[in-house]
Amino acid sequence: MAFAVALLVLLLATPAAYAEQYTVGDGAGWTSTGDYTTWVEGKTFTVGDTLLFNYDSSHRVDEVSKSDYDNCNTGNALKSHSDGNTVITLSNTGSMYFICPTTGHCSGGMKLAINVVAASGNSPSTPSPPSGSTTPSETPPSGSTSSPPPPPSGAPSTMNNGLMLGFSLVLGAVLAIMS
Repeated sequence: MAFAVALLVLLLATPAAYAEQYTVGDGAGWTSTGDYTTWVEGKTFTVGDTLLFNYDSSHRVDEVSKSDYDNCNTGNALKSHSDGNTVITLSNTGSMYFICPTTGHCSGGMKLAINVVAASGNSPSTPSPPSGSTTPSETPPSGSTSSPPPPPSGAPSTMNNGLMLGFSLVLGAVLAIMS
């Protein structure tokens, strides 16, 4: 019986294994000498993933708006962290911006911009745009009657997670009954 319960717990935790934890700056961590524009290249950040910021007491992590990121404005943080070991769960799609508010650190490059995409087993890789880049306008030419594209659907991801959870519950119940 104990084996069946342990297996059920393991199976219920399986969907969470799809999320990835990214250590910002890898082994060096969140430092004033890091190159976060290069670090972010080639990474696809997905809803459910986490960012781990490791840093010493001379640094902090502020989540800021794009404008505050671009201007290294430290006065309007959306969220501020100073524990030295900050885990941020990526819970929404879209751009996220982080800076170190210590004087001179952001302007010296200690800032991170990422793009979070919807969780889906078959979505293409979407690397974050380089710092300072602009997104082309999606305004149709004058005289055009085309409507904007619909927002991306998270249905495949929700369906896959639901199927995995359902399968796990049924298998766990069968094993519990058999033991």
